[in-house]
Amino acid sequence: MATVHKLRPADLKVIGALGDSLTAANGAASKYILDILTQYRGLSWSVGGDADLKTVTTLANILREFNPSLMGFSTGKGTHQTSNARLNQAVAGSRADGLASQARRLIDLMKDDAAINFQEDWKLITIFIGGNDLCASCKDMELYSPENFVSNIQTALDILHKEVPRLFVNLVTILHIANLGELYHEKSISCPRALMRSLCPCLLNYDANSTEIEALEAINKKYQEGTHHLIETGRYDTREDFTVVVQPFLEGTAMPKTGDGLPDASYFALDCFHFQQKTHSQAARALWNNMMEPLGEKTNAQILENEITLKCPSQDKPYLRTYKNSYYTYPTQPLRVYGSQMLCKDRAPSVNSTVSVHSLKPADVQVIAALGDSFTAGNGIGSKPNDMLDLNTQYRGLAWSIGGDASLRNVTTLSNIFSEFNANLTGYSTSTGGPSDPISFLNRAVPGAQAEDLSDQAKQLVKLMKNDSRINFDTDWKIITVFIGIEDLCSYCKDINHYSAANFSSHIQKALDILHAEVPKTLVNLVEVMDFLPLRELFLNSRLPCSTRVAEEYCSCILPIQEGSSELVMMTEAVKAYQSSIQKLVETGRYDTQEDFTVVLQPFLRTISVPLLQGGHPDISFFAPDCFHLSQKSHSQLSRALWNSMLEPLGNKTVSFDFMANITLSCPTMSQPFLGTYKNSNYTYAPLEPTKKPDQNWGSDLSCPGQTPSEEVPTSVHKLRPADIQVVAALGDSLTTAVGALATGLSDLKTPWRGLSWSAGSDGSLDSHTTLPNILKKFNPNLSGFSTGTEKETAGFNRAVGGATALNLSAQALELIELMKSSADINYQEDWKLVTVLIGCNDLCQYCLDKETYSVEKYVQHLQDSLDILYAELPRAFVNVVEIMELTGLRQIEREASGCVLSGASLCPCFLNPHENSPELQEMQRVNKDFQERSTVMINGSRYDQREDFAVVVQPFFRNTNMPLDSDGKPDLSFFAVDCFHFSARGYAGMATALWNNMLEPVGQKQLYNNFSYERSTLKCPTLEHPFLFTSRNSGWKGSGSASENNRAVVPYWAVIVAVIAGILAGSLIVWGLMAQRVRKHPRAANTGTEPKSTSF
Repeated sequence: MATVHKLRPADLKVIGALGDSLTAANGAASKYILDILTQYRGLSWSVGGDADLKTVTTLANILREFNPSLMGFSTGKGTHQTSNARLNQAVAGSRADGLASQARRLIDLMKDDAAINFQEDWKLITIFIGGNDLCASCKDMELYSPENFVSNIQTALDILHKEVPRLFVNLVTILHIANLGELYHEKSISCPRALMRSLCPCLLNYDANSTEIEALEAINKKYQEGTHHLIETGRYDTREDFTVVVQPFLEGTAMPKTGDGLPDASYFALDCFHFQQKTHSQAARALWNNMMEPLGEKTNAQILENEITLKCPSQDKPYLRTYKNSYYTYPTQPLRVYGSQMLCKDRAPSVNSTVSVHSLKPADVQVIAALGDSFTAGNGIGSKPNDMLDLNTQYRGLAWSIGGDASLRNVTTLSNIFSEFNANLTGYSTSTGGPSDPISFLNRAVPGAQAEDLSDQAKQLVKLMKNDSRINFDTDWKIITVFIGIEDLCSYCKDINHYSAANFSSHIQKALDILHAEVPKTLVNLVEVMDFLPLRELFLNSRLPCSTRVAEEYCSCILPIQEGSSELVMMTEAVKAYQSSIQKLVETGRYDTQEDFTVVLQPFLRTISVPLLQGGHPDISFFAPDCFHLSQKSHSQLSRALWNSMLEPLGNKTVSFDFMANITLSCPTMSQPFLGTYKNSNYTYAPLEPTKKPDQNWGSDLSCPGQTPSEEVPTSVHKLRPADIQVVAALGDSLTTAVGALATGLSDLKTPWRGLSWSAGSDGSLDSHTTLPNILKKFNPNLSGFSTGTEKETAGFNRAVGGATALNLSAQALELIELMKSSADINYQEDWKLVTVLIGCNDLCQYCLDKETYSVEKYVQHLQDSLDILYAELPRAFVNVVEIMELTGLRQIEREASGCVLSGASLCPCFLNPHENSPELQEMQRVNKDFQERSTVMINGSRYDQREDFAVVVQPFFRNTNMPLDSDGKPDLSFFAVDCFHFSARGYAGMATALWNNMLEPVGQKQLYNNFSYERSTLKCPTLEHPFLFTSRNSGWKGSGSASENNRAVVPYWAVIVAVIAGILAGSLIVWGLMAQRVRKHPRAANTGTEPKSTSF
């Protein structure tokens, strides 16, 4: 027998279980309260095997009536690690995020057991989880969200699906946990209520009718619904020897009652929380009966008080019931006609984990994502003909580039194709819903989106990937498909300047820049905008039911225009210009500066042909009811075409699309096993037209209306407006003294052009020089403290010193304070001060020469010492700490060919000397990131939160640094000084812009990169809604707050000078008070009935 759909009970040879304390059977036979901790695994409803069915009713004992040689059941007492637990790998206290590790242990145990034939024996595994997630959900709504709950179950099932042959999985849905409150609130029943509250605080700490309980019940329901939907995708029905069946008998189960109508505590252990053996027996019977019931007819609200008679397999229905032998169709399962065959034999990943995007095999891809508009959101894909009301439904699970409903045999999407190579692929969307719904996952497309919306989608995507536990952001390979432009073209004629090709490509560039700066290990599919003009035929043909009103409403610039009109000529040119603009963008090589990132243009939609019936009329079955969006038939074709395009080499890609073509899925070959990129295609980008020489004036335009000082001088740093700042200052190294800003050769390379310092200089005005003080002078012309010129006498409060390391920073801080105190130009106590700190490049550049002196720990400690000085001594201060720059990008400059006046060995040997991909370079890249992360962690604690007039804010625009490129795709040296290491005036202006914009972005949402592009109008303005400089507190950032376990007292000035460090080790002792016995006001309901000692068929 090779199919799970013909599996009889007697065929099962192995039984196992995953879950929490309800499967571990905590307290099932306990006689006193402390015994609740005992795990009576031999009595566990789903896997226990104590005695036999005559005395102990469990699923294992039921199955042993059919096969006495059944293996895997647990016996006796103990944890999951004791030998008698066998394949009961449930862990007391476990939540859904622990299922994957349980699954892994279970597989290892089965493989290592000589008595089990892992390949041939049929296995049954029961999974029951979720109670602990619900009980903790109010503490972290995101961590215990329904989407995370379902995702964790999916991860475990994916492991089983991938690795375990011949397996039937029972997935028992979580019960309605709020019912437990009836037992808790019934005063006549003696329960250890303090203990109950500790076990389930999110249920029992609130009144029965509170909003908190309503929220808990809503999450409970979504847990159940999400579990059903996961299985109904058909994800686990792709093999004949594997299935997952939802067993819902506990979903609607009510609290069992006594004859008096009171909650019956005899069904619970002495903690009034876990199951007593009586309940384990009933659950075993109900589960067995569920397994006998066909899908669509399963009991979903077992009455525990009733006698449950075990059902028998019948002669005409002898099998455990599955979707197939129940003749059941999942509600969301699409028609098979849109599936595809995958004939590729080589589906193995790279032998060694690849570090290059140019050696990326399909099986290496672990994450898939998409950005775009309604054509990626999936509007109308599954709508029935003429059902115009359904067009707003977003069928994201069927979307061509990202949908993950069912499997490839049912639904052809790019995700399902990649899943054939890697069953653990994640990121795809399922079912229907909007972008904010959990089912969308990494499908961030928004209906109606235009190119200008793309960067917001990119930011959301990056945030999601970084925060989702299913994704290892730094190591997983990702495919991101970007398709945008139809909405822009449809509005083109209304404002040809706003919707120009230049603006279109600029918007796409901004989104790609975000991905390039922040997302490692990524191949981006940039699908060329579709030539939509041929589809006018659907609306110009009077025999078709395509509404001209819809054409006017959806796409008035394209669909209604007549053949031979001037409007058609204009739109034809616009389409070509859009397509050409993104071709040029990609061919600059702008996104080919990292070995683990590339953008590949997929041009198969450059020209399209309308699908025609035999009579010559358009075939509208390829379209949704509005004749504008595409049906599932078209989405299937698009996904096949995209997949094939990804395997085609650059220079030889398909540039046309035929809706009706018989497109078979291509396979990687022995000679080209990788996804096609410019490098593995041996492709050379076409030369671009030279660009004009950059402007030598690096000023900016800024006009922020209504920006006046606060009516009263603020006393809180969290209500500080730019116009309130009266003093600027800076600490750092040669980057803050602006070395190289106007240098023309080696002779003046060491000149400190402090007046052009990005954070402290104020030569000229903002019109000619972009610096932070020149920006602030737009708000307060009476600003003081800035530096001018190149002489020490005019350095102002710019106390940076060329060559400084973090060790020197505290001396600069002390000097700054003494200078401010003695200055007659400022009111030391009353004036608001802005101090900008950037230090660490010299530490990094010398790290490999003395790893102890320049260690991460010492860097952070020196930085902390300096901030402690400012915190102890400086009133009314806002401190910017700029994260150290990512230095790897400087290696892209070919120093000799570029005429750099100093060698890399003399400037930054530890970064510029190592060979590419060498262990030494990899170590430096790791240390660079550690400098950034560890310093940020130190600052974002609560160390500097005790004063209302002081804040330290990390400004992270240097975290991911894009090398600016010229029109030839080479590093643009106009941003650099003559040593190709320090910055030019243009580069420093870019730093000032990035710093200012970071200051106006909330903590937790700050831009993490600087692409050094130059435009005069990129400076942001404070808004009426957010007029203040952002701090952790006024950002509403969850890391902020004054009440934290990490709070420390104010660090006094003298303590820094004498370097006295005191540590206090604080510990906490949690005392569990457990009742030795219950004082009963009423006899336990156990006295009203006894547990049946035997069970018979």
